[in-house]
Amino acid sequence: MLNPPFTDQDGRRGPPDSRLFPRFMGPATFARLPRIDEVSDWDVAIVGAPFDIGTSYRPGARFGPISIRNGSRTLRNWHPDLELHPFGNQQVVDAGDIACSVYVIDDAIRSIEEAATELTQDSKPIVTLGGDHTIAFPLLRVAHRRHGQVALLHFDAHVDSYDTYMNAAYTHGTPFRRAAEEGLFSREHSMHVGIRGSKYGPEDLAEDAGFGFVVLGTWEVEEIGIDGYVTRIREQLGDMPIYLSIDIDVLDPAFAPATGTPEIGGFTTRELVGILRGLRGLHFVGADVVEVAPAYDHAEITGIAAANLVYEILALMSPRE
Repeated sequence: MLNPPFTDQDGRRGPPDSRLFPRFMGPATFARLPRIDEVSDWDVAIVGAPFDIGTSYRPGARFGPISIRNGSRTLRNWHPDLELHPFGNQQVVDAGDIACSVYVIDDAIRSIEEAATELTQDSKPIVTLGGDHTIAFPLLRVAHRRHGQVALLHFDAHVDSYDTYMNAAYTHGTPFRRAAEEGLFSREHSMHVGIRGSKYGPEDLAEDAGFGFVVLGTWEVEEIGIDGYVTRIREQLGDMPIYLSIDIDVLDPAFAPATGTPEIGGFTTRELVGILRGLRGLHFVGADVVEVAPAYDHAEITGIAAANLVYEILALMSPRE
């Protein structure tokens, strides 16, 4: 059998059934889904942004898209907890990788913005596989162009709203300050979740608050539980169109060691997935999962975790059956 037997639901092509076509075979797309050029129409596109020259510590996130796609080979069609088909209720495709400079950050930002603009011509959502967190800035530009001001829901160990790193304005630690300066997200409806670890000084969080972010760390999980996080997030975001950005270092290094700037005390995968599932029904218009650097991984646990987070995002974007 040279070609994978894609599953079919109402004319939508999903991943091959691994009982018939083993997971280690088939296309190297996300979840072995069809490429964007293999279908006549689509609803959500997965796209890679293999870029990591904005990192300030451990490099290697340029290999993140490959790692996440490899980790996605275990995904199946049916989501039993939300009772829906993330790949059957909508046509999900893999749009490949964005060719972006690995030498000039400004050129890479331009390439990512142009590619995302082309993919979202009909305001269809894309889920971008990073890459370092620099990529969130051009992606927010595109989300703003398509939807106006969006609510920004940002899961991360770090606020990523610093002014510069070594005099560089565009880095993985600065995307949300640049986005705030351009008015790309609503200052009344945006939030950091998972923030923890040491800071450069008290001004870090004070300046961040000036951009309107509400901050919810990880240490509160024992006190308020998953339901408490879900309630706080829903109250903050309201009914706005939402851009979701997940830095894999929001997870504890025990669950995601393969990242550039790990911090202890993060969420477990179960906690983070539980929070995401609690956001079902909100209006997500775009998303990214970033900072997977597989050179530091063991047994693909970070790539598999990231792939499952993408799966949960697709479930959030999926219409009800």
